Amino acid sequence: MSRVSLEGRVAVVTGAARGVGELMARKLSARGVRVALVGLEPDELKQVSARLHSDSDHWHADVTDHEAMARVAAEVKERFGKVDIVVANAGVATGGPFVDSDPDAWRRVIEVNLIGSAVTARAFLPALLETRGYLLQIASLAALTPAPMMSAYCASKSGVEAYAHSLRGEVGHRGVKVGVGYLSWTDTDMVRGADRDDVMRELRQRLPWPSNKTYPLGPAVDRLVEGVERRAAHVYGQWWLRGMQGVRGYLPAIIGTVGQREMRRFGDRLDGLRVGLVGAGGAADEQRRTGATTVGK
Repeated sequence: MSRVSLEGRVAVVTGAARGVGELMARKLSARGVRVALVGLEPDELKQVSARLHSDSDHWHADVTDHEAMARVAAEVKERFGKVDIVVANAGVATGGPFVDSDPDAWRRVIEVNLIGSAVTARAFLPALLETRGYLLQIASLAALTPAPMMSAYCASKSGVEAYAHSLRGEVGHRGVKVGVGYLSWTDTDMVRGADRDDVMRELRQRLPWPSNKTYPLGPAVDRLVEGVERRAAHVYGQWWLRGMQGVRGYLPAIIGTVGQREMRRFGDRLDGLRVGLVGAGGAADEQRRTGATTVGK
């Protein structure tokens, strides 16, 4: 698929204060894209904006807030004159056995990752329809296969994948392209936050190869940016994820067998295990929700 020049385009990136969102903003900016940064950490967003190569600005907003995101969309349109690209990247994760999980934290993962992505698209689709633009929805390996101790995250990423595929069929005839970006375990605050718990780290390391590795952020984001240039329907942050599509029907049984074996091995170490919200804005979200950041038991 041929690539299009991004010079002079306007991109909105959510969850842009750190990790995938921050690096996406930097690499898009290096290609001449004007960037609108959206997230929960205004100080960090301001610092990211100041380091970009091109014209940029930042907005403090919760992607699950319809009114706030509608306001941001209007202000971005006024500030830059148009919107060509939206990267729905904002996301959080929590970990631990479902039976012991914090119901509010579990729900918040669904709200941010799934509902927040839909709110983002609803706010910016009118502008994308005007420019026949492109929406990249960041999903995950978790959309292709379940993982023990990550029920909320897997449910949310399966949801955004299905939602984005549905949306593609609705808006394609009007010139808007919709892509889904898949990432395995990538070196971000989300993965590092989960790895601070010994059980979560050991469990991940015992998953089948190549899903048990942590991959560098830079090459993964390079692939995502190339997907934006191609207006691609599917973008894979790690080369081997493309092959997972053909075998995804078999994966739940395989991972389920591995999960049962590992749950027996960890035994009492699982009692009361809870990993607080981690990810782009995860710490800020956790602090707002509970008054303190909590990771671990």
